[in-house]
Amino acid sequence: MSAEGWTRPRWRLLVLCATVEMLSLAVWTGGLIIIIADVIPAVFNSFGGTEPGGRFLTRVFSGYNGATFVCLVSLGLATAGRARINRTAGGLSMAPRKTEVVLTIGIMVIALFIGLWLHPTAVTLQELAFTAKDEAARKSAWDSFFFMSHTVARPVYMVNLAAGMALMVLKVRTWLSAVPPTGRLPSVTVA
Repeated sequence: MSAEGWTRPRWRLLVLCATVEMLSLAVWTGGLIIIIADVIPAVFNSFGGTEPGGRFLTRVFSGYNGATFVCLVSLGLATAGRARINRTAGGLSMAPRKTEVVLTIGIMVIALFIGLWLHPTAVTLQELAFTAKDEAARKSAWDSFFFMSHTVARPVYMVNLAAGMALMVLKVRTWLSAVPPTGRLPSVTVA
């Protein structure tokens, strides 16, 4: 495998892009795993009542969605950077594959759907349920909130989690496929 066109600065940029991509995906998927596995059970086993626990989880998911937007931008820029670096240098190919790009766009669309519509809608419905004075209105608001947050949001978050984990696997496979069978990368010229 030839290393024509590969200089240390390009190689370092490629490593930086790959690192940012994996860190973004680790925060994205790892954050959701921690929320599901630890935070949600701890909240409902510790807080005295549904309202304080619900309000706390709303803040947790708002923070997670904010971190996800930062990851979304970082992931997009790093993937685009890796594609650009590979287009301008010959030899070693670690360019994003088509399936990787499609999956990246897919999880970005899902994240935008969650952050811009699903979460704000669930927050509005939750607030209606907490502030309703009439028992019938409260029951209707709770039914709407639980439908939105459990029937709609939970599967969307799970699909996004699975897609993020699949994207991690695809990225690693892309990077490992660039390594020749000898296990050694081609030498890099000093520029």
